[in-house]
Amino acid sequence: MVRPHVAEPRENIASLRLTANEREEMEFTSQALGFKSLSDYIRHLHKVAVAPEKKRVAKLNGKTYGPLIEVHKTDLGKIYQGDSLEYLHHKVKPGSVNLIMTSPPFGLVRKKSYGNEDAAEYCEWFRPFAEGFHRVLKDDGSLVIDIGGAWKSGSPTRSLYHFKLLVMLCEEYGFHLAQEHYWWNPAKLPSPAEWVNVRRVRVKDAINCVWWLSKTPFPKASNKRVLAPYSDSMKGLLKNGYTAKLRPSGHDISDKFSKDNGGSVPPNLLAIANTESNGVYQEYCRANGIDIHPARFPALLPEYFIRFLTDPGDLVVDPFGGSCVTGMVAEALGRKWACIELSSEYIRGGIGRFQGDVAAIGRGRPALYSINTPCSQPVDEAAVPLMANGGATR
Repeated sequence: MVRPHVAEPRENIASLRLTANEREEMEFTSQALGFKSLSDYIRHLHKVAVAPEKKRVAKLNGKTYGPLIEVHKTDLGKIYQGDSLEYLHHKVKPGSVNLIMTSPPFGLVRKKSYGNEDAAEYCEWFRPFAEGFHRVLKDDGSLVIDIGGAWKSGSPTRSLYHFKLLVMLCEEYGFHLAQEHYWWNPAKLPSPAEWVNVRRVRVKDAINCVWWLSKTPFPKASNKRVLAPYSDSMKGLLKNGYTAKLRPSGHDISDKFSKDNGGSVPPNLLAIANTESNGVYQEYCRANGIDIHPARFPALLPEYFIRFLTDPGDLVVDPFGGSCVTGMVAEALGRKWACIELSSEYIRGGIGRFQGDVAAIGRGRPALYSINTPCSQPVDEAAVPLMANGGATR
């Protein structure tokens, strides 16, 4: 008898090792249940096994984002390999996350090895993440996005993609801009070289925007958790006293100004050098032949926001986990955490962050960076004319 044509021909053969008794029992059961062959019986058993999962998927309108595999676990957190949209939409409970601290792939015009998205399509690409962020955040939780700017291809002008993203998150997804921050990297090299070093028509691009967003205007926070050292002049005022008076600017400085609060409130300009080249993570990667993630943020950046916006025991999530800096810092600070990353290579390196003393993240950091005042060097303007065509040619 000729077999009927089917949409998916059964052309694959699997070898199944059974004892004589197992085979006899399975053949007897399959015949008793009315199956024509042992193969039909095994397919039936498979359908029964996967039915609950298919039912769960159906409830989610069939929209899944692939498997999410737990690859590392600590006392407080987990690293998952897979698409973070699966975690945001299906894995974690709604309203259960206190802080999303992340640095998504930047919308750079020139592709990088770590998979950045095209600037023009960035907002559309980001939409399902925005939906997931809003779903999982608690009402008093925060979303912190470290995002670098981009230059338009072949032009000394900037893309607006990260500002468009901010407007989209607030106007279309209901987030509030609690406060913008700017991460200044004192060690950043002059770039882009063509416009800064060659044609000399732009200055060094040294900051990343960091958007602090929230579901309500009043996320939980305390700047007393992130105080900076007092300046020498402030230390002098605390020691010698201060006369309350109205300043020329119109600010009425009361005698409360001379109270020692343990440190000064930091500005929203975060001076954090990203210079680590021989830490535990890098040494682990080199020793094990693992690619070092090229776009890591320094541990102090997530530490600032984790201390500022969460309590011990709160849940911190990084959906673009990279080498799991956020997870390492959260572990050291006693927060629960989850990092989700697609790249198995970056995960292999990230696991190395938990091989040593995680609690040592803050040791030996400098307390002060200085920034030189521009226009402080003598210059003969007649000998340094402006570029008449704005640098259109070299």
